[in-house]
Amino acid sequence: MEFTKEYWINCFSRCVRYATTFVKWIIFSLVMGTICGLVGTAFHICVEYATGFRESHHPIIYFMPLAGIVIVFIYRICGIRHSKGTNLVIGSIRSVEDEIPSRMAPLIFVSTVITHLFGGSSGREGAALQIGGSIGVSIGKLFKLDDSDKHILTLCGMSAVFSALFGTPITAALFSMEVISIGILYYCAFVPCLFSSVISYAITQKLNVHHDHYNIANIPSVDIAVILKVILLAILCAVLSSLFCIFMAMVHKLFRKYFKNQYVRVFAGGVMLVLLNILLRTTDYNGTGMNIIAEALNGNAKPAAFLLKALFTAITIGCGFRGGEIVPSFFVGATFGCVAGGLLGMDPGFAAALGMVCFFCGAVNCPLTSLFLSIELFGANGIILFTIGCAVSYMLSGYYSLYNEQKIIYSKLRPHYVNLYTNQEIRTREPGFLEGLIRIREDDTDDIED
Repeated sequence: MEFTKEYWINCFSRCVRYATTFVKWIIFSLVMGTICGLVGTAFHICVEYATGFRESHHPIIYFMPLAGIVIVFIYRICGIRHSKGTNLVIGSIRSVEDEIPSRMAPLIFVSTVITHLFGGSSGREGAALQIGGSIGVSIGKLFKLDDSDKHILTLCGMSAVFSALFGTPITAALFSMEVISIGILYYCAFVPCLFSSVISYAITQKLNVHHDHYNIANIPSVDIAVILKVILLAILCAVLSSLFCIFMAMVHKLFRKYFKNQYVRVFAGGVMLVLLNILLRTTDYNGTGMNIIAEALNGNAKPAAFLLKALFTAITIGCGFRGGEIVPSFFVGATFGCVAGGLLGMDPGFAAALGMVCFFCGAVNCPLTSLFLSIELFGANGIILFTIGCAVSYMLSGYYSLYNEQKIIYSKLRPHYVNLYTNQEIRTREPGFLEGLIRIREDDTDDIED
């Protein structure tokens, strides 16, 4: 290597380019973190108020079918008949053809609040990803950025609003980078996503927003017996997460098959949810169910709670209400872990935490995100056991996911490039040979999906 004048000029040019890019993303991170932090705080407050109002006025649940009709009507008058929701956000990162409309942010904001107000069983992260993605695209258009930079801003928005709602900034940054294409991390977005997420979280702290964090008192010491129990519970969570994803897709298809009209479909789903509430005489499965998650982490859960929550959530999302599936997956994983862990001789509270993280990992195929979620929610004392659980759940959950637009880039079993959408079945005859892809998903265009 010769240290010529040209060499030093190139070095200086690279330094300028790196510095300019770094400053650019710090500035945009500040903008995205501030806007998304404020919007996320407003959304958090609205959902909490809607939940509190519903819990103190239980008869409002009986109006759920009418609330569903209002949601469909709002989307239609805003010109969105066919929207893939969160799947659109995920798909837009890989494609310039799928662009997130700016009006998605207020639409999902209002419709999710309505869903929670009247007792729909959904989460908040679907709204967080869509709101953040919509804000990112809008900012990118405002500053006339190219498609690559707009994609990074979309990831920033997803991270920032997710962080504002859950109070887990590192998890939020990793999730947006990891969930798009499994096997590939968008490292170029690490700095802007992380800074956007941290700034958004800092704003929620300044505005006194309360986030749920938990103390797991009885984390066992690491030995062979405990590791074997952790592996067994992780296997069960992997299988259950795959069944949950299949069940969600199946219920969604059944609604579209038997109720062609969107208004009829959402009304029928609302009636089913009301009847289930009357039959069970409980509101445990309405809304996010964060109180039930907290009870499970304290070692108390009903044996059938995870099944009933899965049913309520599948009907809510499948018929056309708004929200997301991640918080319900926390509910299912925590209650199942609490019950199954007790049967395996584990501390029920720790098993609930492990089940919550492993089930989430299997449902979204994000092991690094799941690991940092366990640290930010429960502390780092059980990091070895949570890491083992996440690894096992990720490997054995197959190619199923809550999001149809998610792609598995590399095989979970071999170091082979597969580049498959999730919720597809792979039949292999020999290593590296793909005999066929059988799609079990449908890209129907007659519905609004989350």
